[in-house]
Amino acid sequence: MKILTSPIHWIDKVAADIERYWKSSREIICNGGLSVSGLQHVGRLRGEIVLIDAVRRILEENGRIVRHLLVLYTQDNWKGKDAQLKAFKNAEEASKYKGWRLIDVPDPKDCHRNWVEHYWESFGDHLHEFAKSVEVYTTTQLYKMDSMKEVVREILLKKEDVRAIINKYRGRKPYPENWIPYDPLCGNCRRIDSAEPLEVDLESYKVKYVCRNCGYGDWCSMEDGKLNWRLEWTAIWKALKVMFEPYGKDHATPGGSRDSCVDLAINALNFKPPIGVAYEWVGYVVGGKDLGDMGSSDFIGFTPEDWVKVAEPEVLRYYYIISDNMKRLTLSLDQVYHYVELYDFAERVYYGIEKPDKEAWEAALMKRSFELSQLKPIPREMPFQLKYLHAVILVQTLPEEGLLENAIRRLKSTGVLLKDPDPLSVSRIDSRLKKAFNWLKLYAPDEFHVRLLESLPPQLKSSLSSRDKDLLKNLMELFKPIEWNEESIKKTMMRFTSTVSKSESQMLFKALYTVFFGRTSGPRIAPYLAMLDKNWVLNRLKEVTSEG
Repeated sequence: MKILTSPIHWIDKVAADIERYWKSSREIICNGGLSVSGLQHVGRLRGEIVLIDAVRRILEENGRIVRHLLVLYTQDNWKGKDAQLKAFKNAEEASKYKGWRLIDVPDPKDCHRNWVEHYWESFGDHLHEFAKSVEVYTTTQLYKMDSMKEVVREILLKKEDVRAIINKYRGRKPYPENWIPYDPLCGNCRRIDSAEPLEVDLESYKVKYVCRNCGYGDWCSMEDGKLNWRLEWTAIWKALKVMFEPYGKDHATPGGSRDSCVDLAINALNFKPPIGVAYEWVGYVVGGKDLGDMGSSDFIGFTPEDWVKVAEPEVLRYYYIISDNMKRLTLSLDQVYHYVELYDFAERVYYGIEKPDKEAWEAALMKRSFELSQLKPIPREMPFQLKYLHAVILVQTLPEEGLLENAIRRLKSTGVLLKDPDPLSVSRIDSRLKKAFNWLKLYAPDEFHVRLLESLPPQLKSSLSSRDKDLLKNLMELFKPIEWNEESIKKTMMRFTSTVSKSESQMLFKALYTVFFGRTSGPRIAPYLAMLDKNWVLNRLKEVTSEG
């Protein structure tokens, strides 16, 4: 007899691979890395934050002690791309910062001490909402740490071995003999991309250089410069004892950057490199147009701060966790309700409130993904779930003052809420109302901006044809006996439209939008009608279809 088994979730597999690789090690150190070269977009949450945090949870459940580190590459040079220059009031003047360390570039808005602090805030201030206890380091700090200094010294002592390994990956551009794999900081023009190292004094921990940009020469503390990028990556692994690190797809090419770093770790620096897993980029969509992959220095995308204004962090965590790590995903703030609906559906499936029209293994993966997307303890019973589009409707049909209390009252009167909500449910309703309000204000397409007509203007009624009124009257009769909720309304409308022609179906919807919202089109109407009192809806239809 064939036994059917559910496939293991890809994140459970990653965790199992880590445990096999490190065997009996009780502590597992995980690391992510980001360059603060500009916009700190939500695509960066995918591998460096959410994936590591989900793996961490599994490893901790298995009895391991786990640390989640995040390294910010702040010694990297500022390239002065067009998008970076445009961040300043005077782009031409800002071009003088090209080649400076990111940490040295001024804040273009004059509200923080430097470029890094300005752009890190909208990401770093929200880390705790997407992951548990992330330890953040900058490379500016790391180069001053003894553990990093030891590795830098080791690399410079073994520079010929290091050169031989790196040259295997450089094709026609090998480094010459006596190459010094270090980028000094010029003390005159402040560039870190132009000074040529001439001599190293490991005792004083300084490097002698001459700057190709300004001609200045001096000795530079090796705390202020940086290693060649391949060596920097490998050195950080060794200095921080990194054991697991995800990496973007650009590093995943066979014989590419990560392979070269693994080679350096094993054959030059004599340590076991971290196990890793690749992940795909996240695209940015606006108004249905894919603008390409999110990018920091190109300022493409939006930040975690932007996300949490309009949706819960768990929604984005779920979207990343349910999706295969090598599948390109896209995100669009104007379609945020779509991601919320995916998450809400998974929650209902998890609690057994709804059965998905899917294979058993797919449902199991949904449940596991929902489980891994949570940062707080999961309640035994599902709290009340306010649909996002219902929240969008409520914030437009109820007064802003006393919105929460009025919304709960409306939800109870329409039968959506069957009893007084518990404190957790109240908190969730309040949160979703606020996020829906922000979404309408910031990103919602025009079709979602609707205002209910409290009274029926005479000219509007007279604008309807006799056939419009017949269609509305027939629908009204079908509405009378049904239970008043979104699903029943939707099914009733589908059943009715299946009995009329396509053109009459279009006439019906146009008439419905007209009599309720004073416009000829809008979002799906069933959720809106469900949030209105049934008798009020029937009375409006009766008023508009009556003679006179």
